[in-house]
Amino acid sequence: MNYRIGIGYDVHKLKKGNLLWLGGILIKHPYGVEGHSDADVILHSICDALLGAAGLGDIGKHFPDTDMAFKGIDSKILLKETYRMVLKKKFKVINTDTTLSLQEPKIATYILAMRNCIGKILKISPFQISIKATTSEGMGFIGRKEGVAAHSVCLLRSFYTKRKWV
Repeated sequence: MNYRIGIGYDVHKLKKGNLLWLGGILIKHPYGVEGHSDADVILHSICDALLGAAGLGDIGKHFPDTDMAFKGIDSKILLKETYRMVLKKKFKVINTDTTLSLQEPKIATYILAMRNCIGKILKISPFQISIKATTSEGMGFIGRKEGVAAHSVCLLRSFYTKRKWV
């Protein structure tokens, strides 16, 4: 099998006074995410998508929230380690696509910085990374501004074939 697809999902509560990390970028906002790490839902969902595509389980298996070593950790470190695991399995990242669900703030002005940050970690062009945002039109926990969620998909390609390295 030369290509593998993975899907990732993450969700975190919002809390007044916490920091809001999204896509490796600190967003100024009165409400931030709550979690064991820095709770960056975009990076966590990308980690899950990469791990799933490589057949390596999920983020909780590798970076459990019961392990104090990961308390408050920068999710960029988790993505770097996930990328290292993917490379070890002889896969290359082709692209990632993420949809962020949150009521506010608007993140359009941060998307390019997020893509650049993720691209540097995954050693791919920002043009191979898509990040979109949507609201829930005021419905549910996202609409009530109680939380934020992200869904990601990634495509990996094996850089080893039976005939030759590609």
